[in-house]
Amino acid sequence: MTTLRVGEAWAEIAKHPFYYLVRRWNWKSAVTSAILRGVIFFCTNLSAGRSAAVSAMLTEFGYRALLSGVIGSVTQALRSSKPYWAAALSASVILPAFAHVVEFTVHSLRGTPRLLTSVSVSIGFTVVAVLFDLYAMRRGVLVVDGEHTPLLKDLAAMPKTIAGFVAAGPVALWRVIRDRR
Repeated sequence: MTTLRVGEAWAEIAKHPFYYLVRRWNWKSAVTSAILRGVIFFCTNLSAGRSAAVSAMLTEFGYRALLSGVIGSVTQALRSSKPYWAAALSASVILPAFAHVVEFTVHSLRGTPRLLTSVSVSIGFTVVAVLFDLYAMRRGVLVVDGEHTPLLKDLAAMPKTIAGFVAAGPVALWRVIRDRR
């Protein structure tokens, strides 16, 4: 895993889009995101009726797997970028902005009834999910290139990965406080 500055990583993606967006398309991100976001759209549209909820969920499945696989591959490309804060900021702002413009457009054209609620919940989920994916991928979880593991092994690593992700903020804060003393 080569360490690049964040700008260099984005430049590499722009120079080699086929490699980063097609050959390294992250099927693990595609599957997990399509399922989780399908559930979000189903639940937020259930009050509009079962048919509307199922339609919103299927619409989400329809394009989200493709889109999330691409976003996962970009996140994977950024996982070794330095500085870490710039990679996290870049991944949690640029990628979600793009994804939610696509999401809003697709669901708007489809006529999803609880569009603003659905997209708002999805945006909140995205901020956490992108940061989690970056954290997990830095630890070799949810990766699909040469250093990948089977999805079941990734899922088995989830409790430890989630615990580490949840603890990362408080641990970083504690280190800052400790170092200032």
